Amino acid sequence: MANSGKPNFDLSGHVAEVLAPLIPRGSSILLGLSGGLDSVVLLHLLYQLSLRFAWRLGAMHVHHGISSQADDWAAFCGDLCALYGVPLQIQRVDIQPLRSLGIEAAARKLRHDALSQQQADYLALAHHQDDQAETLLLQLLRGSGVRGASAMPPVKHRAGAPVLLRPLLDVPRSRLLDYACQHALQWVEDESNADEAYPRNFLRHRILPLLEQRFPACRKTLARSARLFAEAAGLLDELARQDAREAVADHRLEVSQLRALEIARGKNLLRYFLAVQGAPIPDSTRLQEMHRQLCNARDDAQLCIDWQGWQMRRYRNRAYTMPALPPVADFCLVWHGEPEISLPVPHGTLIFMPVTGQGIRLDKLHPGEIRIRPRRGGERIRMGAASRQHSLKNLLQQHEILPWQRDALPLLFCGDVLVCIPGIAIASTYQAQPGEAGMEVLWHATPS
Repeated sequence: MANSGKPNFDLSGHVAEVLAPLIPRGSSILLGLSGGLDSVVLLHLLYQLSLRFAWRLGAMHVHHGISSQADDWAAFCGDLCALYGVPLQIQRVDIQPLRSLGIEAAARKLRHDALSQQQADYLALAHHQDDQAETLLLQLLRGSGVRGASAMPPVKHRAGAPVLLRPLLDVPRSRLLDYACQHALQWVEDESNADEAYPRNFLRHRILPLLEQRFPACRKTLARSARLFAEAAGLLDELARQDAREAVADHRLEVSQLRALEIARGKNLLRYFLAVQGAPIPDSTRLQEMHRQLCNARDDAQLCIDWQGWQMRRYRNRAYTMPALPPVADFCLVWHGEPEISLPVPHGTLIFMPVTGQGIRLDKLHPGEIRIRPRRGGERIRMGAASRQHSLKNLLQQHEILPWQRDALPLLFCGDVLVCIPGIAIASTYQAQPGEAGMEVLWHATPS
């Protein structure tokens, strides 16, 4: 790989060396274009390389509307892309709903979400070596662990989203400035980059220049440290995958397996389990407390831990994680013969499928007489002609319906008679016999 510190460093050749092995000919690349120096340089580079490697290049500018110059920046990006003949999308986003995160964090999240939702094979971002050094320092000052100290990966594969590429990550910003001046490129300046109230700008303008006086290569060495942290994080992930083979199945974590591991290893497994489920990773203090509660609570405890709009629940020595469930609703709907009924959140959907020899006897299903509601306590159902009635509570326990799903389960009644518990039981006098026309009732729970 070319040395980005050499005076005769070839930036175009470096980016080609990074990207050519990764991107097949004919692939589509979307560039995140702010109009600043970094993304303008990357646009110039990718435009030339797209002609050489037959890549289909496009760009997106995310218009936050924060600055009074935001419209001018969008117009600049439009003119620049028109000059190259590169298609540009301008995505306007509203930062107000996320202001509680802070302007910088909110803008970053909205930009990331907008870019990740686009149809492209690859997403190219112009983060460079100085950005990586700043990110590492920020993460260390926040008390992040090995994963956070890994800072930004040069390549990131994401399910259902373009592969994320940062081809300039080991290139100092000074090289980008040299390249821009050499090719007479123009760019815009975001006035907020000079505001030292933002932590990143404080590090950029105050701390890193001071460090550089004593440690001239500090940006390069910090970026190298981030790569080493990334290697260590990869090893921890591999260890977690090995532990997960025994501890994780069907989107649940066996608490007994978690208890058997040394605490640090157990927290590593717990962090991996959350990541696989798509949950946000809590900070180290909350993760440790989550681990403690899961391992130390009574075996019969129905634990629920809330964080960042998610929940960790424990039942029968197994842990589950899911987006925070909304409160159940009390409702009563009448079935009029529809093939599908959407119920109030979080009660899901009921599907009615005509069948033969199973399900509810069709001649017992009179539209307008069947009512659908959740359980309210004390419900019972007779499942055989000579059998006693069974309590709904016991049936749900026997079928291992998770406690937080029980109140969401819709029930079918005819008058005061419990006719059907979808997927579990049908009252004996309503069961279709062999050869009889029936209706099978399926419940699709609200995803959790």
